[in-house]
Amino acid sequence: MNQQIPNKIFKIVVIGPESTGKSTLCQRLSDYFKTDWCKEYARDFLLEHGTDYTYDDLLKVAKGQSNAEDAFIQSMQLKEKKLAFIDTDMYVMKVWCEFVFGKCHPFILNEILQRSYDGYLLCKPDLPWVKDELREYPDLKTRALLYHHYRDILINQATPWYEVSGEDPGRTEGAIQWVNKLLT
Repeated sequence: MNQQIPNKIFKIVVIGPESTGKSTLCQRLSDYFKTDWCKEYARDFLLEHGTDYTYDDLLKVAKGQSNAEDAFIQSMQLKEKKLAFIDTDMYVMKVWCEFVFGKCHPFILNEILQRSYDGYLLCKPDLPWVKDELREYPDLKTRALLYHHYRDILINQATPWYEVSGEDPGRTEGAIQWVNKLLT
């Protein structure tokens, strides 16, 4: 990578249904671009508190995600890094709240309005579902439905986005090429 990255922190968010390789993609992209990535707060919260969560728990998760992202961006500024990958944002929290509880916390909606990003990578649910203790939706029908919620959100906002699909190495390579184009 011999890219000239602008003097601000370029923030790329990776979103999509569970088990679509978001964290793996963030790790691979951060390795390739020699930068850091912000991990999804929900995983740590659910590991600590369990998966029998409430609507109010999702507000705690959203606030934790916002705080984690803010601390991460601050650390990136101190390190003088220019590119950051973020695993999950408030769009994910919005879809999660609305899908499970049929409503969304105003805090999440306000965060969506206040935060800005330079690009989104939307992970398509075309990878095999991998079971872990936190995942809820093994069936492709539900994951496809969630994917379309994310896609509809991205279509109806102004930030550039790219659909990540297929298997590796092509999956990661496509994302790398898109990020490189976005940076130029």
